[in-house]
Parts: sequence; structure tokens; C-alpha cells
Amino acid sequence: MDCVFCRLIREDTAHWIARKTETCAFTPLNPLAPGHTLVVPTRHYEDVFCTPPDVLTASMTLVQSVATAMRTALGASGVNILSASGPGSEQSVPHLHFHVVPRWVDDGISTWPNGRSRRHITSDPAALLADALSRDQDLPHRS
Repeated sequence: MDCVFCRLIREDTAHWIARKTETCAFTPLNPLAPGHTLVVPTRHYEDVFCTPPDVLTASMTLVQSVATAMRTALGASGVNILSASGPGSEQSVPHLHFHVVPRWVDDGISTWPNGRSRRHITSDPAALLADALSRDQDLPHRS
């Protein structure tokens, strides 16, 4: 496997914003906005489904720090935090990552989906999710 994010971390070739033991932040090749940052675990985890909870916590803590820095250093009035996990999600790089995109009122971009899924679930999706969560709450995390 030749993961582009793992290679950037290993070869130390990214434009770094922050480097920590479990997570790091760097500028993507094609930023959506000035200051757009990627936050990724330093070890390879393909998606949210296989990432240990402590690594997710460390990643989201860095996401929050980057978002706060965007507000103070760039004058952003908000941020979008975007992530995709799994084949149906349009995940472009199979390494868990979070896009933190600084936003300003009337900045001319939209990062919110503009349509609705064509997928139909015959049962109540909220009830199905609640049932799955109640059954899985005491199970160990899959890695």
C-alpha cells in the first residue's frame, strides 16, 4: 500500500500546520479556501470505522484547535469540517482525514450537499440506528 498521506508523513514533505504524536495537520494541494487544512492520524487508519476511539479523540481535538486558529489568525467567522468514510461516501484518499475549511459570510463557496439521497429505507432509520447503538455499546472497538 502506498498511501499518499502516509508518504507525506514519512517523508516529511507536507506543508505542516501542526505535528503531534497521534495526529498532524497540513495544507492540501488544492485548498478550497485560504487556510484550508487537513487533519489526519499519523498512523494509517482507512476510515472512521476502523480508527480507535482515542485516535478519533486526538484527531478531533486537533480539528478544534485548527478551527480556533482559523478564527483568530484568519478572521474566519466559521468553519466546515468535512470527512468521508467508505466506498459510498466519495472518500478520495483511503486514510482517515478531516478537511477543516475556514468560512466567511458571502465567501462564494458551498460545502453543504445540495440534494437529497435517492436511497430509501423501509423502516424508521432513527429506530434502526438507536437499536444498533444499544446492542453495540458494550462491544469492544473493531480495529
